[in-house]
Amino acid sequence: MTRALSASAPAPARRVAGLLATYALGAVGGAAARALHVPLPWLLGPLFATGAASLAGAPRSILPASRQLGQAVIGAALGLYFTREVLAVVAGALPWMLAGCAAAVGAGVAGARLLSRRAGLSDATAFFASMPGGAAEMAVLGERAGGDPSVIAVAQALRVLVVVTVVPLALTLAGARGADPWAPAALATNAAGLARLAAGCGAAGLLAHLLRLPNAWLLGSLAASAAVTAGGLGASSVPRPLVDAAQVLMGCALGSRFGRESFRGAGALVTAIVLAIGQGVALLALFAVVLSPASGLSPWTLILATAPGGIAEMCLTARTLQLGVPLVTAFHVLRLVVLLTAAPLAFRAWQRTRAVDPHPKTSRR
Repeated sequence: MTRALSASAPAPARRVAGLLATYALGAVGGAAARALHVPLPWLLGPLFATGAASLAGAPRSILPASRQLGQAVIGAALGLYFTREVLAVVAGALPWMLAGCAAAVGAGVAGARLLSRRAGLSDATAFFASMPGGAAEMAVLGERAGGDPSVIAVAQALRVLVVVTVVPLALTLAGARGADPWAPAALATNAAGLARLAAGCGAAGLLAHLLRLPNAWLLGSLAASAAVTAGGLGASSVPRPLVDAAQVLMGCALGSRFGRESFRGAGALVTAIVLAIGQGVALLALFAVVLSPASGLSPWTLILATAPGGIAEMCLTARTLQLGVPLVTAFHVLRLVVLLTAAPLAFRAWQRTRAVDPHPKTSRR
């Protein structure tokens, strides 16, 4: 028995060593990105570092549910912006948010046409690979429609990676800062209040997870924190080091997903996916610029609000650049809800137009 225990001891030790190496690499990447003044350094630095290591053939170990934990912390921090006054402003922007949802569907359809034409994907695979919704949810919906969930998952992961990398850098270089400098509720940090906030956000995240809601830990935590803030019951702010640590967790989790096997023998497909992503970013940025004069909202805020990236990452960018955090958050949350409910209907409508003028496809699902 003793020999069996000693023989099994190295495996957990290697696991712990692997985890420590991953997060040490992520922390070094974050510190380097911060020294280079990269936007979102504690997210992008770990993402680049662990992603490069994974693509080089050194897979990274991460803590289970580490990205969800990071998202819960970010949700709690974002919820502190939603005072009663801010909620009234966000509600007034609902027509523009719905317009943004329609634009997201349009950009997704344009991306699907590009993927179908250049990569020979089936209608279902191309459509759900291009929709800027929840990655896991789009893969499930696509599989139900007869698409290839593995291709959809790779396309969605690339979408998040490309948009998270390109949009913050582009906005920073363009000088987009402080256009809508809304601040979170002015609260001091105290241990008891932070513990109560953590308990409430954790319970809400768990409930959302049990209900199988998309982005459960982010949205559940965000809802709890916003409810507390709007009700004037806020007890503590979220310390900046905790937000930075959450970003390291998310960056390492994102970077570790990109192994060599994901891209082996798929050069043409990856190229087509990246082109479709770039096209979507450009179309939605143009839509934001056109919408700005009619809505009275900052074009920089609208570009970020309509960008086809992940909710947490885009909202973190808004927080860093002071670009209307509550509006950006509301735009992205509503887009996620609308796409999850409307994507199957939009797919069937798109298929009907394809039946009239189909593009030739290969047998790829």
